[in-house]
Amino acid sequence: MSCEGCIERDNGSTGATMEFLLLGFSELLRLRALLFLTFLIVHLVTLAGNMMIFMAVVMEPSRPPMLFFLCQLSAIEFCYTLVIVPKALLSLAAAEGSAISFLGCAVQMQLFVALGGAECFLLAAMSYDRYVAICQPLCYAALMSEGLCLRLALLCGLAACALALGLTAAVFRLPLCRSRRIDHFFCDVPAVLQLACTQSYGPELPLLAACVLLLLLPLLLILASYLRIAVALSGITSSAGRGKAFSTCISHLAITLLHYGCATFIYIRPKSSYSPARDKVVSLVYTNITPLLYPLIYSLRNKEIRGILRKMLRRKKIAQVN
Repeated sequence: MSCEGCIERDNGSTGATMEFLLLGFSELLRLRALLFLTFLIVHLVTLAGNMMIFMAVVMEPSRPPMLFFLCQLSAIEFCYTLVIVPKALLSLAAAEGSAISFLGCAVQMQLFVALGGAECFLLAAMSYDRYVAICQPLCYAALMSEGLCLRLALLCGLAACALALGLTAAVFRLPLCRSRRIDHFFCDVPAVLQLACTQSYGPELPLLAACVLLLLLPLLLILASYLRIAVALSGITSSAGRGKAFSTCISHLAITLLHYGCATFIYIRPKSSYSPARDKVVSLVYTNITPLLYPLIYSLRNKEIRGILRKMLRRKKIAQVN
């Protein structure tokens, strides 16, 4: 449909030269310095924490499947924060927001959705690992082989990339009107959809399909795995045995609740309920706080991770002494 003020992209060179303005937190001018310093510290600690877990698992010669998946999760979170936070810091440094090209905005959205989707699929794979460990312990080594773990990790990445590419292409094919000002600190899907000329529900259909495949499908698999785990634990008469089995799932459950709580609030809702200020606050938690909590949760709850980190510290002390 035609609309007044649409951004025309008929000319092949227009897409390359078009720019958007990420407003970020331009309305909080007095707090920019504090927010910049806070974001920077959180970003650096998040990168260090995820890199430490990634290196600790990689350097471990024998890695059980859960540690292998945890290594993948740390790598995803490391890349995830690099895609979002540097541009958010730039928007804080500039009083009126930061510019981003049409291609840069599309690439950022593609990477953000792909990494977030890969994390959803990976959490489903980790729930299957917990199901096999608790419900079929005698077959665990045979079922969760190294080859299967590699195939699951590859499938998670490829499926998320394909779905993210389709969603990004659908969003950026829409005619864009009003201004080129995105009231967000990165190119999130709901924020860019607000620039769409059409008033119909058509632009929301790709987002709805992506939510079903990237969010709801992995969530159903996770719920199915934990339902089977709950049934298996109900058959254990010893409370100590139930507690020991359930303790292996605590970290995964905590991360799943954090990830899906924010993602569901932002993406599974109608366009009419979009609120820029509220979405930016939730996205702050989603893109800054939860990646920081992931390594803390796993390093505190996972005995294997704590053991690996202790060995790394001992090696470092020995190397310093020598």
